[in-house]
Amino acid sequence: MASPVRLPRRPSATIVSRIYRPEPAAASLFLGTVADALMARGYRVDVLTVRAPREQGDGSRGERISAFPVLRDRNGYVRGYLQYLSFDVPLALRLLFARRPDVVLVEPPPTTGAVVRAVCALRRIPYVYDAADIWSDAAGHATDSGLVVRVLRRIETFALRGATALVTISQGVVDRLAALHVTTPVTVTGFGADTSTFSYEQRSIEPLFIYAGTYTALHGADLIIEAFARLRESHPEHRLRFIGNGTGQDEMRARAAALGIAGRVEFRDPVTAADLRPQLAAATASLATLHPDGGYEYAFTSKIFSSLATGCPVIFAGVGPTRTFIDDAEAPVGTAVGYEVDALATAMRGAADDPLPAPERQALAEWTAAHHSMRATAERVCDVLDAAHERGSEQ
Repeated sequence: MASPVRLPRRPSATIVSRIYRPEPAAASLFLGTVADALMARGYRVDVLTVRAPREQGDGSRGERISAFPVLRDRNGYVRGYLQYLSFDVPLALRLLFARRPDVVLVEPPPTTGAVVRAVCALRRIPYVYDAADIWSDAAGHATDSGLVVRVLRRIETFALRGATALVTISQGVVDRLAALHVTTPVTVTGFGADTSTFSYEQRSIEPLFIYAGTYTALHGADLIIEAFARLRESHPEHRLRFIGNGTGQDEMRARAAALGIAGRVEFRDPVTAADLRPQLAAATASLATLHPDGGYEYAFTSKIFSSLATGCPVIFAGVGPTRTFIDDAEAPVGTAVGYEVDALATAMRGAADDPLPAPERQALAEWTAAHHSMRATAERVCDVLDAAHERGSEQ
């Protein structure tokens, strides 16, 4: 009697993140694209995440999603120490008793990375940490407590140093990791747009500027309020729309009211990528900022790729690699200026006077899809996960 044929075992990966699709965020889109790429390579993919708001539906495209209820802030986000703990504490048990994967990909915050390091050490599982930025640097700007920053730094470096490998989006983060004496191998995978969702859509261009995404003191988006007030002196028909959430929204609303422009400044809740695309397609330009004194000067403002993938040019005010990218791009991606009100107002005025025409917007979208696709980035992350899996198999 012939013995049964044994099929080769499928490799398996677990993604650990406090945010995942269908929640509207860059991290959700990115991790979902990584899951898609892993499954295309034959991986069985599990996701340990949080329960999304009921109205957003299910984000699975074949991966098995294990969602756990957590605390959310008043804006509905899992952001803040108590909110992170409500995910991290149950995560320890969820990961400890979950089906054993060959490799784990973990998304910040650092407390989640620390939990993953501890459990993966017990179960002898290699893990890859997504070091898109350095959270303890951000905390140094958000709090005056040196103790908080020191504790977070220890937790973060514990998570970073225990990983088999790190992935990040820019060389600036690599340099910062070296300064922190983190010697874990790191790969710059870049970042890109989800071009399956963000693509060119021909629409009449409206007198509208959009800031889409999170805005905190680190971003310095309040500068946009001041610049828009100056733009309105010569372009009263234009509107400014913030889509997302931010810690400084109350102050920004108050400043808009004080400048007499509250009726032309909108603050809207986060929306899905499919709902954001037509708004970007109709905008004169999208806006992004990065404060020069936030200790975050090496960060790349990855939100610009979603805008560029629709053909919507970007106006960036700030410092760091985003400005270099815009200045050096081989396509009309937009304008980069310093973090200064007059410079930003001048750039907005230029876009309002001479908006990018439809043929050039379409060419910009096609260039972005060819050179800055999130799928290409996800494939590079999968290469790192493959290598970590192979190293774990050899041990």
